[in-house]
Amino acid sequence: MGVCYNLVVAQDASGEHPEWSIAADGSFSAPLELAYPYSRTLGSTLSRFFTSLRERRIEGTVGSDQRVYAPPAEFDPVTGDPCTEWVEVEPTGVVTTWCWDPTRATAWALVRLDGADVPMLHRVAADGPDRIATGMRVRARWSAETIGSITDIECFEPED
Repeated sequence: MGVCYNLVVAQDASGEHPEWSIAADGSFSAPLELAYPYSRTLGSTLSRFFTSLRERRIEGTVGSDQRVYAPPAEFDPVTGDPCTEWVEVEPTGVVTTWCWDPTRATAWALVRLDGADVPMLHRVAADGPDRIATGMRVRARWSAETIGSITDIECFEPED
């Protein structure tokens, strides 16, 4: 049985859709706004993670199968038990996959940090889509002022 999704798009007074377009090749372009319209307390796991970022360190948790999650998993995906073992991982890693955002002239990538088994999503500073590649080595660029937020890692940049 298939899944059906409905696309709801706002029209202006003329009946046009000024916010989106369909190109000749059939690709669809539309603005995207990712938002979380709620507040959440961090809890002990994410508090520790963000505190380590403020100190310019990256920590992750270890699952029952010994996989390292950075950012940390609060609960073991295998057993459902809380993850309580912590390890520090390196601020360097490998791009496992990526996409180019032409509206922001930046790349978004899954980066598997050295010492981690599960990648994290973050921005990679690349001068164009021809300047990033799967398998590329990257290093965290820390923000000038760290405050205990994911933005304490300003971005990842190529190691070369």
